[in-house]
Amino acid sequence: MGCNLVLNMNDKGFSVAGYDKDISKIEILNKLSTGKNIKGFPAIEEFLESLTIPRIIILLVPAGPIVDAVLFELQAELGEDDLVIDCGNSHFTDTQRRIDSLKESRIRFMGVGISGGETGARFGPSIMPGGDPGTYERVMPMFEKIAAVVKESPCAAYMGKGAAGHYVKMVHNGIEYALMQLIAETYHILKRAGFTNPELHHLFDEWNNGRLKSFLIEITAAIFIQKDEPTGEYLLNRIADTAHQKGTGAWMSEDAMEIQSPIPVIDASVSQRILSSLKSQRIEASELYNNDNSNGIQINKESLAVDLEKALHFGFITTFAQGLAMLQQASGTHQYNIDIEKVTAIWRGGCIIRASILENILLAYKKQPHILNLMLSGEFSQILDASHDAVRKIIHYSFNSKIPVPAFAASLNYYYSYHSEWLPANLIQAQRDFFGAHTYERTDMEGSFHTIWSETIQ
Repeated sequence: MGCNLVLNMNDKGFSVAGYDKDISKIEILNKLSTGKNIKGFPAIEEFLESLTIPRIIILLVPAGPIVDAVLFELQAELGEDDLVIDCGNSHFTDTQRRIDSLKESRIRFMGVGISGGETGARFGPSIMPGGDPGTYERVMPMFEKIAAVVKESPCAAYMGKGAAGHYVKMVHNGIEYALMQLIAETYHILKRAGFTNPELHHLFDEWNNGRLKSFLIEITAAIFIQKDEPTGEYLLNRIADTAHQKGTGAWMSEDAMEIQSPIPVIDASVSQRILSSLKSQRIEASELYNNDNSNGIQINKESLAVDLEKALHFGFITTFAQGLAMLQQASGTHQYNIDIEKVTAIWRGGCIIRASILENILLAYKKQPHILNLMLSGEFSQILDASHDAVRKIIHYSFNSKIPVPAFAASLNYYYSYHSEWLPANLIQAQRDFFGAHTYERTDMEGSFHTIWSETIQ
């Protein structure tokens, strides 16, 4: 990804120097840069000397202690107004800590989220910078030139103060987890219903020409018909059913609990990815339980596909609603001052979660800039109201067929809960007061109250 970003920057007219402790990577960079204004250096001193002062240094290293180690190594060598930009997937709390620790230093520091993978880095990613707005002005022309472009607008914009850039990227990744899980559940249902790989390819390709048009649907269609060279079979059928994670989805779930912003579809997707990794336990458990899936249900494949398209669109909407609502909540809690309209705009191109639905979401925020949740949008409420029956049918069919669909179920539960005028939390308040004197609120008067409950339980 780093090499591709360097090539992208050079294509846009910027001279670039590169440094890596791994000499082989420097050799690869120098081979690729023949005839270009790019130079890789094996020594950090040579690398730093080659840069124009004040220097701009982009870090593309794994998140965690390595970032701190590189910063420590650079600090002794850098001068006033030199700028270090962390473009890795750093945890936003680490980014904020680094910003605070360097506040009195002569060195400038920014946390920037980048999405798009290797191809995006080469031809135009979505870029989410955060930090000091004045510092961002220095690099804005470069970021806007190397970013993806949608409708003549670059997919790069200032996200907000402090660690806002990495926070927005974390939410992006959490949404990515959920969309992928919803698609995987769709695949599971269709596969169980007897769809072949070519049929799956045709269906997803068809969906990608409609309202589900998105990068993830597009690549999924391509995956279904990719052949495995050694065996000649479909490659997907040879891939293990265990998925891994690098932590960003879990980070989002952790902070959602901290700031009290419900994201059940994303939570379910993170949990299901972890559960998939327990392969040996799942094999052992499969021998203890009845796995007979022959329920005698007759299913029309065409009508199933129609309902699944509606259900998947429903899931996409509720997932984006949860992620963007959390961003708004976090913006106030962490004092980022994030503009949700800008976030939506730059996610339309370059990034992994780019989708045509973001055009509708952007329009919703333009109409109602301060809307707290897409569930409160008139346009989306009509779509959700018209398609929730399809989600119910899909969940009913899946449960009868013993197919786990945690993301679809979480999506529907969120929908029902969010627009329910009454929820049974009054009983929870009473229970908490009964066993812990935590007090409760009343419907008919202000304040907090405690009751000496009539029954004592030993």
